[in-house]
Amino acid sequence: MAKRSSLSIRIVEGKNLPAKDITGSSDPYCIVKVNNEPIIRTATVWKTLCPFWGEEYQVHLPPTFHAVAFYVMDEDALSRDDVIGKVCLTRDILASHPKGFCGWAHLMEVDPNEEVQGEIHLRLEVVRGTRGCHLRCSVLEARDLAPKDRNGASDPFVRVRYKGRTQETSVVKKSCYPRWNETFEFELEDGATEALCVEAWDWDLVSRNDFLGKVVVNMQKLCAAQQEEGWFRLQPNQSKSRRRQGEGNLGSLQLEVRLRDETVLPSGCYQPLVQLLCREVKLGTQDPNHQLIQIIEETTSTECRQEVANNLLKLFLGQGLAKDFLDLLFQLELSRTSEANTLFRSNSLASKSMESFLKVAGMRYLHGILGPIVERVFEEKKYVELDPSKVEVKDVGCSGLHRPQTEADVLEQSAQTLRAHLGALLSALCRSVRACPAVVRATFRQLFRRVRERFPSAQHEAVQNVGNMDTPVSRAKETWMEPLQPTVRQGVAQLKDFITKLVDIEEKEELDLQRTLSLQAPPVKEGPLFIHRTKGKGPLTSSSFKKLHFFLTTEALSFAKTPSSKKSTLMKLANIRAAEKVEEKSFGSSHVMQVIYTDDAGRPQTAYLQCKCVNDLNQWLSALRKVSINNAGLLGSYHPGVFSGNKWSCCHQRDKTDGGCDKTRSRVTLQEWNDPLDHDLEAQLIYRHLLGVEATLREKYSEVSRNTEEAGPVPLGPGEAPEDPLAQLFLVLKDLQEAHSSSPAGPPPSESCHLLQLQT
Repeated sequence: MAKRSSLSIRIVEGKNLPAKDITGSSDPYCIVKVNNEPIIRTATVWKTLCPFWGEEYQVHLPPTFHAVAFYVMDEDALSRDDVIGKVCLTRDILASHPKGFCGWAHLMEVDPNEEVQGEIHLRLEVVRGTRGCHLRCSVLEARDLAPKDRNGASDPFVRVRYKGRTQETSVVKKSCYPRWNETFEFELEDGATEALCVEAWDWDLVSRNDFLGKVVVNMQKLCAAQQEEGWFRLQPNQSKSRRRQGEGNLGSLQLEVRLRDETVLPSGCYQPLVQLLCREVKLGTQDPNHQLIQIIEETTSTECRQEVANNLLKLFLGQGLAKDFLDLLFQLELSRTSEANTLFRSNSLASKSMESFLKVAGMRYLHGILGPIVERVFEEKKYVELDPSKVEVKDVGCSGLHRPQTEADVLEQSAQTLRAHLGALLSALCRSVRACPAVVRATFRQLFRRVRERFPSAQHEAVQNVGNMDTPVSRAKETWMEPLQPTVRQGVAQLKDFITKLVDIEEKEELDLQRTLSLQAPPVKEGPLFIHRTKGKGPLTSSSFKKLHFFLTTEALSFAKTPSSKKSTLMKLANIRAAEKVEEKSFGSSHVMQVIYTDDAGRPQTAYLQCKCVNDLNQWLSALRKVSINNAGLLGSYHPGVFSGNKWSCCHQRDKTDGGCDKTRSRVTLQEWNDPLDHDLEAQLIYRHLLGVEATLREKYSEVSRNTEEAGPVPLGPGEAPEDPLAQLFLVLKDLQEAHSSSPAGPPPSESCHLLQLQT
């Protein structure tokens, strides 16, 4: 049994943002932080105060998740990016919206006193002796403090206040992971009610000290408990008046955010549900008494149909029945369709399941075929605009030979660029029939057969029209798109030929292709990274990194000079112990990660790898964490710094074998299209959906039962289950409900459990 928490995020758009540039505009993008950890950066939308992003992400969370924050930034080429404002959603806020938070949220001003992070390790005791009662507060260490200085660190110290008396620890220079091990005592009177306040500060020589966070302890509960030790999350200083002043004048952000906590039972608990659904798919439409899939579709609301389709598709894909499941949905869709040109135009379970199928089964294929072309488009960074009302005319030429570029020049060059890119995409796609996954080709073949059976006179046109490839639809809706029409018309002809070849696959060829692909081990992730090469005992700098091409498979992390060069294994997958971020100050560079592993002799090793951006960093970390999640000997703590100059740069400890000063984050991962299927989670999500519509299913069951009463009841022997699939489904749901009720798992904790309740 396991707890699975995830966060579905859609960053839609912003509006009424303030202008940060001298042009009267801004270049906004968003940074998403989970528990103060940056995990996502959206694209920059240039020169606008009302940006649209429409980007979607899913993040797998640790049990200690407490907040997600969205920072809207203004990108600057020559200086540090400006902070426009932020929106923060806590676990409690998200938990109060079971269907997800959806709507506009005002951007709030970013107050330094509220920008705190990290935890502090305290030991609190009530000591009674001959001289009276004392409060003993031991400040042991802190971790993941906010870096407040330009060197990427802080100079932290702790101030402990109680009943007007203040005591302070020593200052630890250049560290976000300080260790103090200092103890303070205060006189404690019986029935004391005043709170103990422990504050962390960053010491500055010439300016005001920076606030790093605080912990406020309820003394009545401490006196009752007598002692408490643990890690306490640092809290901000709430500035309500400042927040009210910033509300409304920094613009707004439209978000869709949903928190989901699932308790996943052992696999055996879901087997009756999986077997029942699989039997229904195998029977298809042959038996009129077995219409469970159809009934599930009829009782599923439009708003959750995409989610249900995705879960069902993944479950049947894992059982090798995706093609059969989709074929059943095709038949149901065709049975209620009177005209070929309306096929799959509704938000039916068939159209939603086909969409999910193509994403899950075909995304790797599309990335491989179209990815290089798309990357080349972004690398060229050419200015392209066909709409005359949006054209920006710039000077062209070299120094001393500048000439104004006309609007006609821009439009012609843009049309040429777009025709070249579109032609390259269509050409690559149409040459890729053999590379397309066999299960995708076989599914399209089955769709064509079913359409021919239902609309024999329409033949190929029925499905081709569904793809909006008929001549009227392919015409330009805007006159300024006309320069692309010759390429589009040629592309339509190419795609029709491509589809004809795509579905021309027989059963034997399908099996052979599947067998060939199963013998190949496609990379989980690959791409360029910079690896740190240690030379002597000199200082660690960003110049010590060398660019190589890396390949992560289910067996090893390998590298080569180029994508086509001979590969060398850096580490075996089973030897990975942790994959974590590295402090920026360690190498003077951001986006560096470390992979801690053991070599063939069992000795601990660390590889430092630099990524090109925050998204690339988190994608690599996610991939490494997911493929090594079941490894033996995974670390619970690590050093976010490097061992240099006979000490760790993060916590200044001189023991190289020291266990670590920060906790690992192996549970924080991004959902990717090529993630392995989680069969138990999909079964749990289907169970939860069916439980939610059980009342509607029972109404449907009563209706079906009334229609079959004339045939008389079917006698059941002792211990026999009813043959009716709906009746069996209700028994399965009851058993799963009882299994959940008896499970020892409680709600996911928001942070480490303490006897104390922190006073705010």
